[in-house]
Amino acid sequence: MSNKVTNVTVAATMRRRLPRRRTEAGLLVVGATVVVFATILESIALTGALPDHAVEFLIALLVIGIAVQAVNRYFVPDADPVIVPVALVLNGIGYVMIERGDATQAGQQVAWTGLGLLLYTAVLYTVRRSRDLERYRYLMLVAAFLLLISPLVPGIGLKVNGARLWVHLSSLEFQPVEIAKLLLVIFFASYFVDKRELLTVPTKRVGDRLLPDLRAFGPMAIAGVMALLIILAEDDIGFSLILFLVFLTMIWVTTGRWTYVVIGLGAFVLAAFVASHALVQVNTRISDWINPWADPTGRGFQPVQGELAFGRGGLFGTGIGFGLASNNNVLPVGSSDFIFAIIGEELGLVGALGVVFAFSVIVGAGLRAARRARSEFARLCATGLTATLGLQAFLIMAGDTRLLPLTGVTLPFVAYGGSSLVANYALLALLMRISNEGNQLPESTAPSRSRIEDATTIGVGGR
Repeated sequence: MSNKVTNVTVAATMRRRLPRRRTEAGLLVVGATVVVFATILESIALTGALPDHAVEFLIALLVIGIAVQAVNRYFVPDADPVIVPVALVLNGIGYVMIERGDATQAGQQVAWTGLGLLLYTAVLYTVRRSRDLERYRYLMLVAAFLLLISPLVPGIGLKVNGARLWVHLSSLEFQPVEIAKLLLVIFFASYFVDKRELLTVPTKRVGDRLLPDLRAFGPMAIAGVMALLIILAEDDIGFSLILFLVFLTMIWVTTGRWTYVVIGLGAFVLAAFVASHALVQVNTRISDWINPWADPTGRGFQPVQGELAFGRGGLFGTGIGFGLASNNNVLPVGSSDFIFAIIGEELGLVGALGVVFAFSVIVGAGLRAARRARSEFARLCATGLTATLGLQAFLIMAGDTRLLPLTGVTLPFVAYGGSSLVANYALLALLMRISNEGNQLPESTAPSRSRIEDATTIGVGGR
């Protein structure tokens, strides 16, 4: 009987597993087709001919597709099938828009994509169980702080566009904060799970009321405040805002207490008010957000050009290759900060909404992985990682459309930037690991009635 049950379990697992990877393969083919057509349209619009690198490009897409399928089938066969294909489509669309403005940057983006996929594989190979990460929370906290302070170290730190977020080692330049934010999410997830009861259950009496013991917030608050202070010392508000919002999201998911969210938002409003008066960069960005037309050729130049790009795009866009915003003279940082505006111009409102929908799909898949997670740590970790990706995408798209002030973060997978691209592929690997665990059949050595009935139904060892 045990052999029959084992055969049934294996067969049932394969029935659940194969459709997911087949779905993923189909989505990879569809995504590759979209990117190929976009590349062809761009080349025809600019040169009137097919791209010179068409064969190499097709081979590269084929290699990426086969490699991704092989890695996922081996390491995470039960993981969600839509996460990686959608991210690769966004990556491909971003490549087309970057190549439109700067072929050199596009070549570098391809190299960073390859490195990101290698890191994706390395994370899946290293992290075989998500709960293993929980044991190294303080080591990750130390590593995160070392990464955060590295741009402040004389000799290796660089200040670019007013923010000191870059580190250069020989010819290599990157933003350590991109990896640090992932490590901090893992730390907070582990700490919240460990202190959940103290954070949730009222145990301290204040007058005639019981409140949670605030001492549990000590190490967490110190870590959070130090991280924010370091990032603000680097003249950056984008990543500090993301970390703060992810922190609020995770503590609300952990405790279910709106009190923490209200207090956190109140602290945010106060901090924003102080920062707008104390930090020149924050004050400038808020002023440019409120009225960029006050100085349309100076500080408000890029926000104004972004608005005009969306206006020229209309509903269906000017067509790939026919936009003006990709020209560096029109929009100097179009490939990074304003790539969403380029998409809005060349693909129109429909294309811009397609990008929003793609990120919504990834966020939805991430939250589904969190809901199905096998442990509280995995659930909270998946929530934090998903919130990090979703909030970063929202903040930059909202900044380009002037819904919010510009934050200086990059649009994940789409915008030019090696550090962001590589870090986000590592984020996807962790989400895929948690999704794979949540979709696996429960382990049980005892034969159940349903399994015996399955054996009869599918004819494995039964008559």
